[in-house]
Amino acid sequence: MKRTTIHVLAALSTFTTAVHAEGGFYGDAPDATHPWAIHDMNRPQPPRVEPGKNGAAPSDAIVLFSGKAEEIEKWQSDKQPAEPTKWEVKDGVLQCVPGSGYIRTKEEFADCQLHIEWSAPSKVEGNSQGRGNSGVFLMGQVEVQVLDNYNNPTYPDGFASSIYGINPPMANVLNAPGEWQSYDIIFRRPIFKDGQEIDPGYITVFVNGVCTQDHTRLEGGGGHMRRSSPRPFPEKGPLKLQDHGNPVRYRNIWYRPLPKRAIEGGDTSLMSEAATAAKRAGIAKGIREDAAKLEGNAKMYRLLESLCYSDDSAARETGLKMTADFIQALQDTPADKIESKKGEALQFQKALNYLTKFKILPEDFPAKKQITEIVKKQEWDKKK
Repeated sequence: MKRTTIHVLAALSTFTTAVHAEGGFYGDAPDATHPWAIHDMNRPQPPRVEPGKNGAAPSDAIVLFSGKAEEIEKWQSDKQPAEPTKWEVKDGVLQCVPGSGYIRTKEEFADCQLHIEWSAPSKVEGNSQGRGNSGVFLMGQVEVQVLDNYNNPTYPDGFASSIYGINPPMANVLNAPGEWQSYDIIFRRPIFKDGQEIDPGYITVFVNGVCTQDHTRLEGGGGHMRRSSPRPFPEKGPLKLQDHGNPVRYRNIWYRPLPKRAIEGGDTSLMSEAATAAKRAGIAKGIREDAAKLEGNAKMYRLLESLCYSDDSAARETGLKMTADFIQALQDTPADKIESKKGEALQFQKALNYLTKFKILPEDFPAKKQITEIVKKQEWDKKK
């Protein structure tokens, strides 16, 4: 590691401690259903994902087909027992062989972001549902329709990018036959608990960059001719592609698993009271562990900050003792040196104002009154 890199890392470490100390008393505090404060630096940083360039998948994507012939091994025929698919890889695309049947991935997944590109035959044959027909089945359960609807009317809930049998797309933005179409799909499966639906599941679809399904409710998954009703899905399932008798082509297929929703234990801004309490306790524990590595004011602020998430008698006792020590040191500072303590005093006052505002400390907390008197005496509360 270069010396300059070491210096940068050291600076970042110092900066992080400083941001925690001030950021901990900045935005609205955690509450019964929000485990983090507003603008909370204790909240995990988003993981870095390198975006795909020139049509490539992002760095955290699981690639199902990128054009390589050997990737056909990631797929199998949709039969029981499974057998190798008869679909073909030609010129870097995965092509349906009419009459060979559906195919499915060996990989199984659930909630995801799915990207898939498809192309209907350039030679136009048939009409309505008989023209460039295929389908993308999330978890093998819900069909996002693939159909050549370029100047080709059909029943709207069977249109390209419809949730088949449930909801038509908001717009027809298909390119001409033979040209490539891109689907970007956000999929959330239904969640059931004790036989009761607690989240119906949703799909959002973008076609060639245009939103055609906006958080569409699944209503059980849809189907042909019969109205579906809410039902539980398996924990995971394959991606299926439909053989509907047309040589539709596919390319650039990848997905990214999505994090859990709050209703199934995921970390989100708004959570149940029980989940919030558990999360806040964990955050407080982490802050106290960080405080144990610190000294002086930095330690004091981190201990006080931990109380914003969950009370702890030892952390409270030590933190409050340190506030008394801080006030005493400030009172003992000679008059000719007191101005140099202005920044520390104002930061301390800000922290105590925050803690009393959100009732983490009582309004009549002695150190708050004392720091207010010192600030007023020195006229640090007046703008200059």
